[in-house]
Amino acid sequence: MVLIYIPLMKDLGLSWTEIKSSTRVELHALLIGLNNYNVMHAYDGYSSKDIDNMAKDNPSARSDYAKTQQMKARYGTKQAPKSFKEILQ
Repeated sequence: MVLIYIPLMKDLGLSWTEIKSSTRVELHALLIGLNNYNVMHAYDGYSSKDIDNMAKDNPSARSDYAKTQQMKARYGTKQAPKSFKEILQ
């Protein structure tokens, strides 16, 4: 159980009382969201050339990078609307 509490407290900034008052389902959803965030942003700042160089030493880097790109494509980032007209469209 300690392995669950540490990421919640460290990465999400939850207090012990917040963790204890949350249901197991809520804590599980928070951990899944944190994992998705970490996977999506694991290779931020790296170019495909950097990934090729890393893959020479560690072949799993290429598949991890592919997972990152898949998640980014699936969830994507939505741009905030610039005007009220864009919201209505």
